[in-house]
Amino acid sequence: MSKTEQSRMQIATRVTRRTLIGNILLSAFQLFAGVVAGSAAMISDAFHSISDMLGEIVVLVSVRMSSPEPDKDHPYGHERIECVAGILVSVILFVIGGIIGWNGLQTILAGNYEHLEAPGVLALWAAVIGIGVKECMYWYTRNTAKKIDSVALMASAWHSRSDAISSIGSFAGIFGARMGFPILDSVASVIICLFILRVAFSIYQNATKRMTDKACDDETIEEMRALALAQEAVLGVDLIKTRIFGDRIYVDMEISSDGNATLFKAHQAAEDVHDAIEARFPKVKHCMIHVNPHVE
Repeated sequence: MSKTEQSRMQIATRVTRRTLIGNILLSAFQLFAGVVAGSAAMISDAFHSISDMLGEIVVLVSVRMSSPEPDKDHPYGHERIECVAGILVSVILFVIGGIIGWNGLQTILAGNYEHLEAPGVLALWAAVIGIGVKECMYWYTRNTAKKIDSVALMASAWHSRSDAISSIGSFAGIFGARMGFPILDSVASVIICLFILRVAFSIYQNATKRMTDKACDDETIEEMRALALAQEAVLGVDLIKTRIFGDRIYVDMEISSDGNATLFKAHQAAEDVHDAIEARFPKVKHCMIHVNPHVE
């Protein structure tokens, strides 16, 4: 394992452990507050935080499993495990969001709102604390995910943001319930569900794009073309194919060079392009260059 990959794994592991501890403490407090204060919205918020705990565990495992060097059974490495982790987190969000929304919807459709009791003030304070803690977790995890370019860690960050949004919904519902409209506590649960499902879909889309070998954007491809043409022995670029594999880029390129040149010179031309691309684009893990004879 390279020093860069070791550092990346250590950073991701440290962040995940810290957010996991935070989620354990927060979910325990939210669940206690929801039960004591009699708030369906806060209990839903607590289970959302518990889903975060599961997500953090998935991220922790995936980062460790994706870091080893390529082996006989996995010659292209293990980076896609991070994409799998992102998909698992999105599935967790879909399930938790669906449960929250269904329970709230059942209460709303049942009627008899006059028998509903307003939640206690402890639930209101729990919502405020949840908003603050989750928003801090989001920015902390997001900044680290961008720094080390981790799909799984970014999914975890958005999971925290979805919890912060759901806590805002909890606060609004609990506050409205305490102001004389107890059904708003259940309405908040349904609203929380919609936010969770939206974020889950976004995470799922991002992870599946990387799972299906999506090409780099046009700007990156054109920059690679220009870089290849800038090398002395390169007379043309016949083909460029790129694919995003996990959080790494694989490049297949065909260049044209002097057909009368020696094999050594043709090989050197390919090496020059290979080295230039990997130096300019740190995310490129594998770059295959094929040399064609130049045709006027």
